[in-house]
Amino acid sequence: MEAGEGWGGWGREKRNGACPPAEDGEGDVVSPYHRLSQRMRDVTGDRGVLKEVIRAGAGDVVPSEASVLVKFSGYLEHMDRPFDTNCFKKNLRLMKLGEDITLQGMLVGVLTMKRGELARFLFRPRYAFGTAGCPPLIPPNATVLFEIELLDFLDTAESDEFFELSPEHQKKFPLQKVLKVAETEREFGNYLFRQKHFMDARERYKRASSVLHRVPAKEDEQTKVDTAKLLVLLNLSITYLKLQHPARALVYGERALELDQKNAKALFRCGQACLSLAEYERARDFLVQAQKEQPFNHDINNELKKLASRYREFKDKEKEMCTRMFSSLSVEEEFKFCEQNCSGSLSLQKFLMLEGL
Repeated sequence: MEAGEGWGGWGREKRNGACPPAEDGEGDVVSPYHRLSQRMRDVTGDRGVLKEVIRAGAGDVVPSEASVLVKFSGYLEHMDRPFDTNCFKKNLRLMKLGEDITLQGMLVGVLTMKRGELARFLFRPRYAFGTAGCPPLIPPNATVLFEIELLDFLDTAESDEFFELSPEHQKKFPLQKVLKVAETEREFGNYLFRQKHFMDARERYKRASSVLHRVPAKEDEQTKVDTAKLLVLLNLSITYLKLQHPARALVYGERALELDQKNAKALFRCGQACLSLAEYERARDFLVQAQKEQPFNHDINNELKKLASRYREFKDKEKEMCTRMFSSLSVEEEFKFCEQNCSGSLSLQKFLMLEGL
């Protein structure tokens, strides 16, 4: 069962959105939560938080100061519809444990989970909403059920700690820890980029870049630092393209090429930026080099076709403009104009001498 699908449909008839209590073999009423709790694992040792794994996850469990990406739904007993859920939100956001997630039972439960895991939890009142509840939705002394799916998490504790230090203390951090901080910031940026929060993604990438440019590395460690720098520069280049700042995208793309002059992604980003800037010849040079590195890359080949189309449009407009201008010029004036302005212009036939175009 997927998170948010509802827990109450165990083959019993629902009445007005609620599930009636069942009876045991002796005719005594047994609540659904009581029956469910019998097969759940005690997480806290006092049966305050009980857990049942619906789908196992993989990898490490969530660390205590992580930011998590979760789907969740909370239910009251006998009710099939959740009193709280984020399962219908289009864009989920990373939530910091202890800041964005404060319900004690949820904090305890998430810290037992692995990436990809889907689990069901029962939270007794002291781990949920207490003796007072949360009127009007949550009654006093309510035990609640939560279904939680852990999509991903980022261990941001070390990164948060690092940026609280002064620049002098940051320089004393071991290289491996600095690289981990930079990678955490980049991953955070990647998440924001996927959510199309490009301004916020840019800030995370720039934080990662600032860390990597300040780190003192020995000669035998520089390769690791440069590899990390390259990834961040490529991220910044595409982010500036999304923000419609092609000149900045070109700057970061060229910086990436300083680290790896044959990097196809960097060449491609530079080509895209030049095309947006209407620098057609530079765009062609970058994209042709990218195509040499990855001849069967569909994105590169499609960008070359787009470039050829844009250049045709540009030459057609230029021709139209010149025709209108020449109509009012004498033959001598027309010759002088062409000599001054057209001698360095690349012919369309020469420009389009690209493989496959």
